Amino acid sequence: MKDPTNERKVEHINIINKDQNVDRKKFYFDNLSLVHRALPEIDYTAIDTSVELFNKRLSFPLLISSMTGGDHELVRTINRNLAIAAQETQVALGVGSQRVAFTHPGARSSFELRKYAPNALLFANLGAVQLNYGFTIEHCRKAVDMLQADALIFHLNPLQEAVQPEGDTNFANLTVKIAAIAEQLEVPVILKEVGAGISAKDVSLLIDKGVHYIDVAGSGGTSWSRIEHYRHSEGKNEEIGITFQDWGLPTPMAIKALQKYRDQMTVIASGGLRNGIDMVKAIILGARLCGLASPFLQPAMESQDQVIERIIRLKREFQTAMFLLGVAKFDDLHFNPDLLIEP
Repeated sequence: MKDPTNERKVEHINIINKDQNVDRKKFYFDNLSLVHRALPEIDYTAIDTSVELFNKRLSFPLLISSMTGGDHELVRTINRNLAIAAQETQVALGVGSQRVAFTHPGARSSFELRKYAPNALLFANLGAVQLNYGFTIEHCRKAVDMLQADALIFHLNPLQEAVQPEGDTNFANLTVKIAAIAEQLEVPVILKEVGAGISAKDVSLLIDKGVHYIDVAGSGGTSWSRIEHYRHSEGKNEEIGITFQDWGLPTPMAIKALQKYRDQMTVIASGGLRNGIDMVKAIILGARLCGLASPFLQPAMESQDQVIERIIRLKREFQTAMFLLGVAKFDDLHFNPDLLIEP
């Protein structure tokens, strides 16, 4: 008997590959301009793009953001190529939801990536809403152990669940349960949206409860509402996934809204980042790490070398933007509003 949670993984990949409009292409970061320096007064080759996070040094602040996992050879190939590339280029990697490994044991191998990335920064991943559907601290520990992860992502996806006919929509009292896991778990917890953004109000519920890492994952990039529409719309007149396809906080706005918490948390920026320039803008606004996912999907289906090539391109874009701003190291970029011209 087929496991619907497992089958959904390949359905998602197929829809992303077939429907170009799943990427909403809002380009919100284009509304921010950078202060170009004709006399940068630094040596391009001496620029240090590296950043430390979770006691590991990354070559530049890139997270290959959560995509997939499951009992399919395609999924295993994608995650293996991503892990090898993350190790080779010294960037971070988050896996897709590991819930499937608890309903379909054959999926575990797609998450057992530490052997391919012995020194990389790796993030495990579970849906926070599953804490209202029987998941406990033991599930969280098993997810971390499966990946030998440095942290656990709790993803928040109320919109995606709401437009799924089979969605898990009981988000009541999750704050207390997330806080309890953060207190007990041996690795840090990262709270992450999946494309609709995390607001300052959301953060205020958890800032004093042991959650100090937030991936805002705002709108502007991949729309999971639209993806779910195409999973369920065949033969039906159901448009709710399309109606809500652009719902959410744009990523730059979400990062700015959390600036008041700069001394209490680490912000990760994802959702609609396209290139190294967008990454630089996100770091200036206050993010410490930048997550991109869809640009790596097709390369990961082909080879680890294709993923590495894409990462190297992003790093060169990031370093070039630093050079043209006259900034020689990450700390001089982070939270530096003098580098930005806002409309």
